[in-house]
Amino acid sequence: MRRSIIGFIIFLALGLLLAPLAAEAQRPAKVPRIGLLADSVGRPYAEILRQALRELGYVEGQTITYEDRFADTLEQYPGLAAELVALKVDVIVVQSGLLALAAKHATRTIPIVMAGSGDAVGQGIVASLAHPGGNVTGLTAISPDLTQKWLELLKEAVPGMSRVAVLWCPISAEQRNVVNELQWQEALVAARALGVHLQSLTVQNPDDVEAAFAAATGERADALVVFDCVTTGRDPVRVAELALKHRLPGMYAGRRYVEAGGLMSYMSNFSDRWRRAAAYVDKILKGAKPADLPVEQPTKFDLFINLKTAKALGITIPPTLLMLADEVIRED
Repeated sequence: MRRSIIGFIIFLALGLLLAPLAAEAQRPAKVPRIGLLADSVGRPYAEILRQALRELGYVEGQTITYEDRFADTLEQYPGLAAELVALKVDVIVVQSGLLALAAKHATRTIPIVMAGSGDAVGQGIVASLAHPGGNVTGLTAISPDLTQKWLELLKEAVPGMSRVAVLWCPISAEQRNVVNELQWQEALVAARALGVHLQSLTVQNPDDVEAAFAAATGERADALVVFDCVTTGRDPVRVAELALKHRLPGMYAGRRYVEAGGLMSYMSNFSDRWRRAAAYVDKILKGAKPADLPVEQPTKFDLFINLKTAKALGITIPPTLLMLADEVIRED
């Protein structure tokens, strides 16, 4: 009888000890939440990120969730970054270097993955590409020889060009535009090698753009290069229309300029960068630290050519250049 009582007491004690463990085992695992911080241009790429994570095995609503924040103006960046931090997301994926800076200012602990940046080191986002340090890693959008390639392709399309106007933004609303400054210095080096003269046209707000084109015409520019920045990127249609009005064949930093009527663009593949950003997210969710994940430089670039614009400008694009193009916008 006594043994039975002792056995019952031991059984009861074990039950009390194991009950919390069983409850813990039944508790659902925490579902990672990904914060996406982009501007209005980045909206289409949110689905690319989701699709890439689905291909890595994540199921939305079950093994991963998302919080999207899209900014219409530069001034919205800090507030939207702070919102994602307040939500305690597990990773923040950002579209650009400026958005990375806003997110980094908002948190030094939540991992941040860049789907693109211009000069992550020069902008003070990471310590180095090989050893980012801190809580930010991801991808760059611009390679060291990209500006040279722009001028080479433009010269192939416009063989007789000798003067090239360069439209760029030396400052943003809050800081020096170190990316455009770096591109300008690289353009000067490339121009000397190609035997062309560059005309610097700086714009700080939308009202400067039309005057810049008038200055290019006044200096008899043969062609145009447009760096991507807040001012030029805010209204690519207007930039492309002014280029056509002033009969300037242009090389642009992004496909949307060509879709708006610009002549050519050559830029790292946006979709590829967002897919690769998903791989960073996956590694971080599995325990990797951003400080230990090197920042990757672009490996895939896209060349877009608008033949409708070429015809309007009286330019014949060489067949060799058309063969290199990833996409050609032809006449209807």
